[in-house]
Amino acid sequence: MLNSKPEKKSWNINSFRQLGLLGFIIIICIIIQARNSEFLSVKNIFDLLCDDSILGVLAVGMMSVILTGGIDLSIGSTIALSGMITAISVARIPSLNPLVAVLIGCAVGFAAGVVNGFLIAKCNIPPFIATLGTMDIFRGLTYAISGGKWISAYQMPDSFKSIGTAKVCGISVLIIIAAVILAIAYYFFNYTRTGRKIYAVGSNRESARITGIDTVKIVWLVYIIMGVLAGLAGVLWVSKYASAQGDTASGEEMFAIAACVLGGICITGGSGKISGLILGTLFIGILNNALPMIHVSTFWQNFIEGMIILFAVLMGIYVKRQNEKAALKRRKI
Repeated sequence: MLNSKPEKKSWNINSFRQLGLLGFIIIICIIIQARNSEFLSVKNIFDLLCDDSILGVLAVGMMSVILTGGIDLSIGSTIALSGMITAISVARIPSLNPLVAVLIGCAVGFAAGVVNGFLIAKCNIPPFIATLGTMDIFRGLTYAISGGKWISAYQMPDSFKSIGTAKVCGISVLIIIAAVILAIAYYFFNYTRTGRKIYAVGSNRESARITGIDTVKIVWLVYIIMGVLAGLAGVLWVSKYASAQGDTASGEEMFAIAACVLGGICITGGSGKISGLILGTLFIGILNNALPMIHVSTFWQNFIEGMIILFAVLMGIYVKRQNEKAALKRRKI
């Protein structure tokens, strides 16, 4: 089971789906460009990628969770909690090294991931219920720690704020971080035994357990990965926007889930590729960037995004059923 690369059986359908999404992205870009000539300008493209980079980081973590058949609704709260604790730390110790600040945020995210993983992997609480509960717990902790107050830009040292605003060779550090994480994720899911075990657990948990895979360990691991990446995202978020608030990143988990679903990550687990995830994340970023540029109201933006997500879910169900039918035919033959 673990010696072959995942998803060989569904290559044709999933590849067609990714090509369809790529084509749709191109069509959308052409339409938006016709309405606003600034859309495909170099500056706006880099702004779009920069704004989309934090979502890209989160989407990798969400992909690892969804591949096992799970879900994490607490990542918005984890972002807020890690961002707040990091912001308070740098506000009290202005000389704190930016790398240490990043490690603080990741450590908070790690702790959140350990809690979620324990509840789901060890206590067998359904992921939706467990993370729905921790979503409120982490958000409540954020308000409690901050006393309901904000940490504003003037309270943060320039060294910390530069994490989200610095550039290397004209490219935002945020884009570079997202690209590195996506590259690592590509290698991890496709060329490591642990990555293939994640696919195996999502495809059929009982079969994976019978073949000797420690399913509890794998499920716990993916929630820790999600937590660490959400913690990192919290640091990047607070640094980029130079503000830490109790309601930071409210609803951000929905965008991460949408990016996965749009990119062809099967919501029931066991199927999905990083290439599709990149396209799904890019598509969400294009919507968030382009709709305001053509003066679409906020209400219609939410409607359009919701309809697209619903369509993607239905498409995912259709693809899964087609794969199951194809596998059944092969067995009969």
